[in-house]
Amino acid sequence: MQAVDLLNIITAQAAGDATSGLMGMLPIILMFVILYFLMIRPQMKRQKEHRNLVAGLSKGDEVITSGGLLGKVTKVGDAYITIEVAELADKPVEVVMQRTAVSNVLPKGTIKSL
Repeated sequence: MQAVDLLNIITAQAAGDATSGLMGMLPIILMFVILYFLMIRPQMKRQKEHRNLVAGLSKGDEVITSGGLLGKVTKVGDAYITIEVAELADKPVEVVMQRTAVSNVLPKGTIKSL
């Protein structure tokens, strides 16, 4: 009879330890869920929007680069674009940049209005 009681006590303690172990891990799991929704998910959304912006670049778009240059796209390649940033003696001043350096596409006519 005592062996059965001892077995029930050990089984109850093991079940209690498993439950308390799960409850101890709950705050850490909750922190990771909050971290995902507050930091990781918005960053992934911004990366996706930037990827779509860079993929949609075409000749004639007016852009701002991450370095602050404002110009008009004149040539588009796979990895690089050429941007006209000014005119000097009726010749365009062009800069070759990586496509990923573009941070924003402006509405048409923005450069002339400046």
